[in-house]
Amino acid sequence: MDAPKAAQPTGEFTCQLCGLTAPYTYYGQKPPNTRSIVLLEEGYVMKDPFTPDKDKFLILGSHCSLCSKSVCVGTECSLFYSKRFCLPCVNENLKAFPLEIQEDMNKRKAQPKSFPGKKKDTRT
Repeated sequence: MDAPKAAQPTGEFTCQLCGLTAPYTYYGQKPPNTRSIVLLEEGYVMKDPFTPDKDKFLILGSHCSLCSKSVCVGTECSLFYSKRFCLPCVNENLKAFPLEIQEDMNKRKAQPKSFPGKKKDTRT
């Protein structure tokens, strides 16, 4: 008997802000092997590599609804508020967002960004 075939990557997703790259197996709103899941946005999806369950998947990212850049779902790159927005577009149009989004963005600005591999040497 043949072993079940694993989902083959369709292409490679790349976040245009942080550079995250990952192979995706599906782009759209209804990932394969899911019963009744419909995503609220067209997104890049891959099978969850951490489980043998075919129904599990990871959402990698989507396109910013304003500038169309490919952005990952990471909190330092984008946010979802009825549509996906990259953070540069959110900041440029901050007054158009509800007050709670504006306050959240102001809190984010106050926190230092933590990019992996760019840690400061704290030894003295």
